Amino acid sequence: MNMNFDLADLRAFIAVAELSSFRAAAETIHLSQPALSRRIDKLEDALGVRLFDRDTRNVELTAVGRDFARKSRSLLDDLDTILLGVRDVAANRWGQVTLACIPSTVHYFLPTVLRQYHERFPRIRVHIIDESANEVLSAVVHGEAELGLDMTGSDEPTIEFEPLLSESFVAACLRDHPLARQRTVTWAELSRYDFMTVDKASGNRLVMDLALASTRERPQPCFETRHVSTLVSFVESGLGVAAVPRLSMPRKGHPSLVSVPIVEPEVTRTVGLIKRRGRSLSPAAEHLYAMLRAVAHKQIAAGKNSTPAQRAGSTAGPDAGRGGRTRSRRTADVR
Repeated sequence: MNMNFDLADLRAFIAVAELSSFRAAAETIHLSQPALSRRIDKLEDALGVRLFDRDTRNVELTAVGRDFARKSRSLLDDLDTILLGVRDVAANRWGQVTLACIPSTVHYFLPTVLRQYHERFPRIRVHIIDESANEVLSAVVHGEAELGLDMTGSDEPTIEFEPLLSESFVAACLRDHPLARQRTVTWAELSRYDFMTVDKASGNRLVMDLALASTRERPQPCFETRHVSTLVSFVESGLGVAAVPRLSMPRKGHPSLVSVPIVEPEVTRTVGLIKRRGRSLSPAAEHLYAMLRAVAHKQIAAGKNSTPAQRAGSTAGPDAGRGGRTRSRRTADVR
């Protein structure tokens, strides 16, 4: 095969693939349309395949073109990272670090850490992959992210898992809901209301199912979602109540939402830092890892990771002083 094409041809192809228009792509990369067409023809001749189906009105990628576009983007991204400068990366003056994290950790950990990190390393770009627990784990396992904040990974042989904190599941409800007046709520009590939860593809659902396997009376969902953030939005819209990790809820003082600790049993999950076992982090990633650990430990020491009994007075509704209960604690560390 005659591989007679260059990076300019590849960037021209990506521009057309992303914009689905020769005219728009030519304007974006500052080429005339005839020059752009020659570059695409040159690339197709070199590869021996047709990358676009096109007529006077439409431009669409062929099946081969779609696959080639995905791989070309990855190649160009890698090249851009290399061209940032190996020396600057090693000296923490320039570069990129990718962090994968479950969405519930974003508000709790990242603003403080990223502010400090950017002040110290202003020319290092931080890319955030905020996905489900399984996708975060996969991103780190396959090298798409150097490190992650996750609740899974402790049983993965290729992953090092450093626990940061253990948090409980709470009942999310509106401030005027009957449950908001209680100090705690049981799983059986949740079953009396329209209950919502995440689906079985979620790591949080696995944690709850394992912890509640022997519980006789447990709520049956009327709505299931993939993401906890959607559940919280549904609760705020008045669709029902939900069991969510404490970190997923807004901080106290929210005008409409209340968190009530769930007991009998208390279900917890462990959140921690993950990275590939036996692989060295880049200097940029090492600093971010250390900052995440330090902020987590500082917040725990400040009492922000207290127990449900300690939190009940500040998170539940205005009449939350009515009668406590004997609690059982059940931890499902599907981290």
